[in-house]
Amino acid sequence: MAAETELKFRVPARKLKGLTKPRIAGSKSGAPSESDLVSTYFDTTKHKLRRHGLTLRVRRDGANYVQTIKSGAGPQFERGEWETDLADGHLDLDNAEGTPLEKLASDRLRHKLKPMFATSVRRITVPLRTKRSEIELAIDRGYTTAGRRSRRIDEVELELKSGRPLDLFRIARALERKAAAELDLRSKAEHGYELAGGEEHVVVSAGSIVLDAGLTAGGAFRVIARAALRHFSSNADAVREGEAEGIHQMRVGLRRLRAAISLFSKILTVAPTEDVKTQLKWLTNALAPARELDVFVKEDIEPASHDALLRRGGKAIRQEFSDRRDRAFAGARQAVNSRRYRLMLIDTLQWIEAKQTVAAEDEGGPIEEFAAALLHRRIRKLRKNGRRLDALSARQRHKVRIGAKKLRYAIDFFESLFPRKGERKQLARLSRHLKRVQDALGSLNDFVAHRKLAVDAALKAPHRKERASAFASGVVLGREEQAVKPLIKVAAKEVRGLEKF
Repeated sequence: MAAETELKFRVPARKLKGLTKPRIAGSKSGAPSESDLVSTYFDTTKHKLRRHGLTLRVRRDGANYVQTIKSGAGPQFERGEWETDLADGHLDLDNAEGTPLEKLASDRLRHKLKPMFATSVRRITVPLRTKRSEIELAIDRGYTTAGRRSRRIDEVELELKSGRPLDLFRIARALERKAAAELDLRSKAEHGYELAGGEEHVVVSAGSIVLDAGLTAGGAFRVIARAALRHFSSNADAVREGEAEGIHQMRVGLRRLRAAISLFSKILTVAPTEDVKTQLKWLTNALAPARELDVFVKEDIEPASHDALLRRGGKAIRQEFSDRRDRAFAGARQAVNSRRYRLMLIDTLQWIEAKQTVAAEDEGGPIEEFAAALLHRRIRKLRKNGRRLDALSARQRHKVRIGAKKLRYAIDFFESLFPRKGERKQLARLSRHLKRVQDALGSLNDFVAHRKLAVDAALKAPHRKERASAFASGVVLGREEQAVKPLIKVAAKEVRGLEKF
């Protein structure tokens, strides 16, 4: 097995040519070499290999054929890679011995494997050398094809052949500066599966977290943080295309990473972590108006605007908030197209992988002990803070909601550490309690935000529409207020129910 340590970037096609003779301070580039690579990826109709985190491909490079098995998906800094030379382009699963594919490599699997998609690229490889590291820069231009569908490939890969990851990230920043390179935490295989499935601008949800019980708390944090980084960054294209659900999922991924930082804060170094938190908060805030306005328009404004009672006022506020939503979507698109976003991806991944990120000498001890203590402490804190929900201010209720949300994320992060049936059932019941608390308080929080939006819109309405807009806004808010009034009782009941845990 070889450990593959690499970073992959998407680069505008017009910028690729300038990278064949890169001038990067502190490094020397060697003579470039070119090759034409055709790679065919295999799986079953039900994607059995993909579900087990494996990829299987046969690559033709001139007259040579190589079979490659890779393990791991997502933003792992290192991936397992097993290569075997082949006499021709036919699979040879006998060479899967000693790889993660060995357990699956039955005769039945051999018959079910078939080509899923292929990539065809012209690769220009440039060796880079710094004082302490050797890095390979690979420039790929070509296509992924699946049946009659195809998609362009304009990518750059940096692979650390030897030396320090620090140099890899330094060169990554130089690529961003020279070519607007955007870190892509998904592999060619993952993009190929999307194409094979006919999916465009895919909205990516959170993947499951599986933690090895032998991990330290620091090691577990890296697994969780990588998954969250992968989650939010994978939705960038959906945000660019104005997909409301893509904006929502990017915000969820950001919240998951911010929650992980909060949950593990006792073992993380303060200064670099604060820098990362600042950047994550910037992007979260840049996306917030788009999400808030989209929900308000779809759930409140549009239904109310069809009410004959509102007439002209309903049309006025629908137009006003639809325009605001469009501007907010444009702001979200601008954020993910910015240089600040591209640098944030590189900085965040480097921070996750750096040994110095975890301050504790023992990396926080065994994750099982850390997780059990954290869940216990967070449940007690939520019970205490939520005892008198009806007497709390909107700001205080918001803090209780955030506490419930972080606890739900913690359950999601740590669930694999509690394999026994009774433990799983208890965690599932706890998660349901927390979701009801979160949903009830979330609706109350939305009402406060919507009230501010509606008042602002009424005050800024053109004079001839002022009365109609104010009346329509009042009707919308009145209906929403009636709907959310009982929710404080629901949330209080669910918080009291936490006494069972």
